[in-house]
Amino acid sequence: MYVAALSSPDRLWSANEILIRPSPVPAVAGVYGWHFEKAPFRDLPAGHLLYVGISPRYMANRKSTQNLRTRVRYHFRGNAAGSTLRLTLGCLLGLELRRVGSGKRMTFGKAGEAKLTRWMAEHARVCWVEHPEPWTLESDLITRLDLPLNLDQNRHNGFHSRLTEIRAQARQRARELAISTQ
Repeated sequence: MYVAALSSPDRLWSANEILIRPSPVPAVAGVYGWHFEKAPFRDLPAGHLLYVGISPRYMANRKSTQNLRTRVRYHFRGNAAGSTLRLTLGCLLGLELRRVGSGKRMTFGKAGEAKLTRWMAEHARVCWVEHPEPWTLESDLITRLDLPLNLDQNRHNGFHSRLTEIRAQARQRARELAISTQ
């Protein structure tokens, strides 16, 4: 059920539809899937599910404030330091990763993050499925689906080593640059 709901959803939502208030994304736990009308990299297919995420992460002894709504909205308008999806997309799109603040965090800077936000608004679409314990689904979904933008638990994917290399190169270049104030 979850595989079909994410890979062939009845509806995909754009940034403009998600970022309105009230948002159509429920403030509950679940799994979300990202589809891209234009592929972020030449070796990837357009119009397919390329990434899944869960919210919240497994929480053993504390209550999480994360849910589908907060996480999906953050991916659309946050930054690479707080979103693996944004980090991956920006690296694939050739944006310059920079160290910011104390130098431990990395983002694409104000201009780069704005460019990525615009790109996602034009090309990224998302769907979701509610589930009270989404961490119980994550491994199975990554194993069963072809998700080239997921790195965690996904070494079997043919794009894994290339994506790992692209991200490592971007991080290395960022470490060679001065810390950005933007």
